[in-house]
Amino acid sequence: MKNLLIVLVSLFFLSGCNKQQERAMKSADKDYILKVANENFEKKKWRNALALYERLSNLVAGTDDAPNVVYNSAYANYYDKNYKLAGHQFKNFAVTFPQDKRAEDAAYMSALCYYQGSMDYNLDQSSTELAINELQNFLNNYPNSEKAKNINELIDELTYKLEFKAYENARQYYKMADYRAANVAFDNVLQDFPSTKLRPKIYEYILKSRYELAVNSVYDLKKDRIENALAFTRQVEREMPNTDNAKTALDLRSKLEKEKTDFAELEKKVEARKQELLNKQKEAEAEQNAAKEKEIAEQLKRDSIKLATP
Repeated sequence: MKNLLIVLVSLFFLSGCNKQQERAMKSADKDYILKVANENFEKKKWRNALALYERLSNLVAGTDDAPNVVYNSAYANYYDKNYKLAGHQFKNFAVTFPQDKRAEDAAYMSALCYYQGSMDYNLDQSSTELAINELQNFLNNYPNSEKAKNINELIDELTYKLEFKAYENARQYYKMADYRAANVAFDNVLQDFPSTKLRPKIYEYILKSRYELAVNSVYDLKKDRIENALAFTRQVEREMPNTDNAKTALDLRSKLEKEKTDFAELEKKVEARKQELLNKQKEAEAEQNAAKEKEIAEQLKRDSIKLATP
């Protein structure tokens, strides 16, 4: 009986709340709608509150109630995880009511909404770039704010997401054995994010990419690619001494030096063969010229005999 009574009271209460919501939705009384909307907000009934705040947007325009409606709507959307809409509303509040004491909080919440809306690294990152810009704007506008303390951490987190996406894209080229594209892509990551925490891993992949590119290169590009790979092994040893990367660089340099020696021998053979073919070509040309000269001389001789005959 006790449980049944609790259920009946709950149903009665819910019924009353639903009727109140319905009356407010149909009402033209601004104050009543606002009262019910704020009650829903206090009770964390975000969707009910939002439905009524939406009705109020035109009714409170230009009145003292307008800031509260916009501010509460933004928070209701934020708590309901409608981050994109909430971010727009918070930003609109900060711009529209810059003298309001809540303007700083709204600007912060706007930036936070964009942060919450950032997609996973393997998805489109335009939302992440937008979030970084909004967070940076907050720092620029409120450099001394207490709320700014964690902004740099959020920016670093989002920046790392961009770094990791670029890193993963480059790694895909390496997995596909497209070492030239991988080398370019990893270089671009370092240029775009010079302070990246992924530098050791990137260096490892660049070492291996340049090694594979040099070893498997076509003849005309092989010498330059070997030198390029060797130069990078030395760079890694200078920048990362006594690390696994330095050990990898030393191991690969040993193999590259052998590849360089072998290629130098091959170059000698190729040059010798070229010279041999060039000499044969010259000899053939000399023989052809001599044959032509002989033919011309014989023709002149025949012509002179004809002229001498009466």
